[in-house]
Amino acid sequence: MRIKLYAFLCVLGALLPLCSFVPWVLVHGFDFFLLIQAAFNTPISAFAWIDVLASAATLILFIFWESKRIGLPRPWIALCGLAIGVSLALPLFLLLREKHLIQLSNKG
Repeated sequence: MRIKLYAFLCVLGALLPLCSFVPWVLVHGFDFFLLIQAAFNTPISAFAWIDVLASAATLILFIFWESKRIGLPRPWIALCGLAIGVSLALPLFLLLREKHLIQLSNKG
């Protein structure tokens, strides 16, 4: 049940941010400096982005520590989800972690 939920959250975590990002890119192109300027244009947008960056840093540490603790192979797969955002990387890591824990319990 959890695997299906995490898979569904991965899909949402990828689609929802891309629904905002892709139209912006179609209008402005891949202008990195304009993207940063727009992201920090107002105090509320700066607040949101700083929160996302802090969450991403925390998630990176969690992925490395938890992967090492449980012996999860290839934790970098979940880190690739950060290319879209924390909204994909976190449920992707939880999905990989859950599958690994199930495999471990089936072996023992």
